Amino acid sequence: MSNRAIISTPNAPEAIGPYSQAVKVGNTVWVSGQIPLVPGSMELVSGDITAQTKQVFDNLAAIAEAAGGSLDKAVKINISLTDLGDFAAVNEVMAEYFREPYPARACVQVAALPKAVDIEVEAILAV
Repeated sequence: MSNRAIISTPNAPEAIGPYSQAVKVGNTVWVSGQIPLVPGSMELVSGDITAQTKQVFDNLAAIAEAAGGSLDKAVKINISLTDLGDFAAVNEVMAEYFREPYPARACVQVAALPKAVDIEVEAILAV
């Protein structure tokens, strides 16, 4: 694939495994799942699900910007939560980062996430 570009920015957490922060092919960007890690220190953000969700969306926004876009270019968001009881709080934070027309979205409860976090979010952008 000659038009495949790896997206990397120091403004988002480094990958914690054998994957890239994002991959851009043509005008589509696939952003890897982000957890509430603070870029640079790679420490988990402290605080409740609201603080964690804000860090996750800040990480996604930084990667979107590095790819030449923004979260406004998101066409699909996938959210994984360890507790669907956090659904309303996550929606409140998401509404701070997105405006209409909103991207398509899935939100599921999972048994566990990397580093025992409560939330992971991935995105697909059209830039």
